[in-house]
Amino acid sequence: MARPLTDTALRRSGLAALLAAVLATSAPVVSHAQSTDNQIAQAQRQADSANDPLEPFNRGIFWFNEGVDYILLRPAAEVYRAVLPDPAQTGIRNVLRNLRSPLDFTNQLLQGDTKGAGDVIKRFVINSTVGIVGLVDVAAENGIPYEYESLDQTLAVWGLPEGPYLVLPVLGSSSVRDAFGTAGEFFADPVSNYASNTDRDWISYTRAGLYAVDTRASYIDALDDIKRNSFDYYASMRSLYRQRRDGWIRDGAPDVSQMPDIPDYD
Repeated sequence: MARPLTDTALRRSGLAALLAAVLATSAPVVSHAQSTDNQIAQAQRQADSANDPLEPFNRGIFWFNEGVDYILLRPAAEVYRAVLPDPAQTGIRNVLRNLRSPLDFTNQLLQGDTKGAGDVIKRFVINSTVGIVGLVDVAAENGIPYEYESLDQTLAVWGLPEGPYLVLPVLGSSSVRDAFGTAGEFFADPVSNYASNTDRDWISYTRAGLYAVDTRASYIDALDDIKRNSFDYYASMRSLYRQRRDGWIRDGAPDVSQMPDIPDYD
């Protein structure tokens, strides 16, 4: 990288006057660009906060969760990532997805997606047998990728509004609709019901712990980068939650409302 010219060098080269003239003429342009960027950023913040009437409360829970993460979850995720090789982590993630098949299947049906429901059955049969109880995602390798489906997505497809944005203790970003969906899945999950009805609660605890640690381990670098580069970490996480949730609801399809209008030349 070239070193910046000093004042002495500028005077010697006779460029000081020229530089001053250039800066004077460009200043309004720079100022206007910065003003435009600030307006866009402000508009984005207003849009994100429009559905966050409980923001002071949510921020308090958010930073409580950050404390839990700093003390407990992140250290556990770092050990998990350091001890287990990548193939073992992938295997655990595949098993957790396989155990979720009944919920994914039910939500696909409730959303009227019979093809998606059929794919869930195919994945479960293939991965539970050839894939060694789900350790290997053989189905994805053969053109049937995993598709996460939740009760929150189902309620959204039915037209229920999301309600205010919420930050739940330990669970993190959510909404009123998402919170009810999470509670509904907790009571409807056949794996959890089997564990509680047969005095095998350790299955539910182990599953929940593995899911939390595995998810946190997979996002260590990404979250560190967001935290390092965000002006407002809380607002950034709120925005990312909404983007991810909306992507799930649309099954990865683009948001038509955010696409530019195409002129009709007919």
